[in-house]
Amino acid sequence: MGQHVIKMPDIGEGIAEVELVAWHVKPGDKVVEDQPLADVMTDKANVEIPSPVVGTVVALGGEVGQTMAVGSELIRIEVAGEGKASNTRPAASAPAPARAPAPVPAPAPAVLRAVPPPAPQRDANDRPIASPSVRRRAWELGVELNDVRGSGPGGRIMQADLDTAAPQRGNVLPLPSARAPSTGVQRSDEQAIPVIGVRRKIAQKMQESKRRIPHFSYVEELDVTEVEALRASLNAKWGAQRGKLTLLPFIARAVVLAVREFPQVNARFDDEAGIVTRHGAVHLGIATQTDSGLMVPVLRHAEAMDLWAMAAEVARLADAARSGKITRGELTGSTITITSLGALGGIATTPVINHPEVAIVGVNRIVERPVLRSAAVVPRLLMNLSSSFDHRVVDGIDAARFVQALRGLLEAPATLFIE
Repeated sequence: MGQHVIKMPDIGEGIAEVELVAWHVKPGDKVVEDQPLADVMTDKANVEIPSPVVGTVVALGGEVGQTMAVGSELIRIEVAGEGKASNTRPAASAPAPARAPAPVPAPAPAVLRAVPPPAPQRDANDRPIASPSVRRRAWELGVELNDVRGSGPGGRIMQADLDTAAPQRGNVLPLPSARAPSTGVQRSDEQAIPVIGVRRKIAQKMQESKRRIPHFSYVEELDVTEVEALRASLNAKWGAQRGKLTLLPFIARAVVLAVREFPQVNARFDDEAGIVTRHGAVHLGIATQTDSGLMVPVLRHAEAMDLWAMAAEVARLADAARSGKITRGELTGSTITITSLGALGGIATTPVINHPEVAIVGVNRIVERPVLRSAAVVPRLLMNLSSSFDHRVVDGIDAARFVQALRGLLEAPATLFIE
């Protein structure tokens, strides 16, 4: 019997060290060839290290969260024969997929109730039809309009529909005076969570961005009524054949056009060398939330794509990121980033620039509000853009003009298709 020493492999691209984020074996375990031994991380992507031999694990070379140099001892395995030292190659399937949590069974209901007819199934991007007064009363009652069946023309939700929905769905909260007295108990438990893997990379990236970049943020309100109407029309005509469009491809198209006039925001700044590189290509970073944390897949050459190509590629990248199958190449090289919290987008945000880029465009939620237009009060769909810029290389006036260019394009969406 001998011992086979597996060293930390050279991942490539000049990487000198990696972070050990997971062990799949422990001392005493039997392993076979190609069995996963450990996961290591570089630039937000997990790399799986397989076993090149059959044997028994003798010792592990590091602890989870430890940074290890390429060539250092990763694991020692007892094998038949004399054994040797080797640098195993990482698995071809690079990142390890995230493990889904076990489902939690729902509690059994204590009381049987008559089940109301199901609410109509709407597309996630379709807004229920309701007047501002109905929307306000629904908010006060805590009723989600997407769950309400409308009895008015074209499925419009009426006040009577809210009266029916509120008691059925149990959405009306009791007044504070009617609530039962608190029976909670004091807690003193704590949970220490190591900041490792993707979470550590995110923390380091954010700290580096805020430390090195003097951020300047600019918030502007947009009227997106017309672009939303165009989106709905395109989805009605082409959605079945080409797929449904969200607002994101329209914003991406606006960025593509606006950076032609303001190339200083589609750039990367090497502050150590003192060089700003402006890019003709628009490689859009799309901030994406995953179970492992925030990732920024890159929509490459957005300037050469139409709306549906953008939508399809963004969906593919998001799926790859959330399933843990994103590659290192798909997470690097962006020239400007778009970030959005969707329905949780808030009124305004102060997004952190994706270093070494110099600009990031933040999308806030859409709200319907009354607006005075031509001496008449009309409902309009409004949304804020919250954008941040590197004030070392982007002047405030240029940042403001860039955002105003985005506003002009999105408020007159026909201009998105004029070259």
